[in-house]
Amino acid sequence: MSDIEQPAGELWGREGFREDPYVTAETLEEAGDAPAVILPLVAWLGLTEEIRNASNRKIGVLVAPGESIEPLLPLLDSIPVIALQFPAFNDGRSYSKAELIKNQHHFKGELRAVGDVLIDQVAYMLRTGFDTMKVNHAVTLNRLAGHNLHDVPGYYQPGRGSHTVSGTYSWRRVPGA
Repeated sequence: MSDIEQPAGELWGREGFREDPYVTAETLEEAGDAPAVILPLVAWLGLTEEIRNASNRKIGVLVAPGESIEPLLPLLDSIPVIALQFPAFNDGRSYSKAELIKNQHHFKGELRAVGDVLIDQVAYMLRTGFDTMKVNHAVTLNRLAGHNLHDVPGYYQPGRGSHTVSGTYSWRRVPGA
C-alpha cells in the first residue's frame, strides 16, 4: 500500500485534487441546503426551467451510459456541470458523449467523469473533453495523488489537446506538410 493519502470524496482535475463543491442527490429535497447539487438525468429533466433558473444553487446533471444526451443539448448554456458515469472500466459509452458535448456542441461548463476510472483512461478522458474526475478506483486515486500520470508523446487520432502525428492518415494530412 502506498503512503500517499487517498483523498476520499475529492475531485481531481489537471491542477490536482480539490474539494468537490457539489453533492449528488436523487432530488433537490434530498440535497437539503447544499449550494451545488448534481441530480440524475430523469430528476433534472423533471425540474421546470423556472426552478432550474430561479434556484440560488447550481444544479448539475448526472448521465448514465445508456441515457440519451439529446434533451440536454438545447440547454447546455444553463448547465454548470455534466457528470458522465463510468460504472465499469470497460464501458466507454460516456467517451462518445463527452466528445459530442464538449467538442461538437461546445459545452462551456464542467464535464466530469464519475465512477470506475482506471489510471490508463485518465489521459484519454482529458483529451475527449473531461475537466474533472471523481474516481473510486484505489490505484488510480494513489497515482493521481502522487502526480503519476503518464501520456504518450503523439496520437494517431485527433482529439482535444492532442499532439497528433502529422501526416499519419490521409484524412489527417495537412496541405503542404
